[in-house]
Amino acid sequence: MSKIDRIMTIGLVIFWLMVLMISSLITGGILAKYENAFAVLPLLVTFIPMLTDTGGNAGSQSSTLIIRGMAVGEIEPGDFMKVAWKELRVGTLVGFVLGVVNFIQLMIRFPGQPLVCATVVVSLMATVILAKTIGCMLPMAAKVLHMDPAIMAAPLITTIVDALSLVIYFQLACALLGL
Repeated sequence: MSKIDRIMTIGLVIFWLMVLMISSLITGGILAKYENAFAVLPLLVTFIPMLTDTGGNAGSQSSTLIIRGMAVGEIEPGDFMKVAWKELRVGTLVGFVLGVVNFIQLMIRFPGQPLVCATVVVSLMATVILAKTIGCMLPMAAKVLHMDPAIMAAPLITTIVDALSLVIYFQLACALLGL
């Protein structure tokens, strides 16, 4: 790699990190919007890291597999629908398994809070499905736009999934728990 290529790569990395840092203000805004829900039921805050981390990990895992598949020529942007359908099914299976395991441990840790447990589990399942689907779509979109999916996909997925998982979680909490 030439010196100019290294400088360009570093510049792109800095650009994406800056975009993602600024976009994290959206996540902060979402949390601020649901501040009243925290006041009514502070327990809700405890599950935010698990939801956002699991979503980010699921999306990054999916994007890594897609990027690898594109790098070795197994996946082309024209395979979009086939790949998206597969990731939707995998996300559903993974979300279900994680949801069942999580529901059991939550019911043990927080007896008498079945609606809170259900809120967390349904949010987790939706987050994983969404993350796996977004995780396969962004690298393919980056390739079509002649961008390097390896530099932008995983961090962008994490940012998008964090924001969407929080919206899903708090909308469900408000609906199921009457907040």
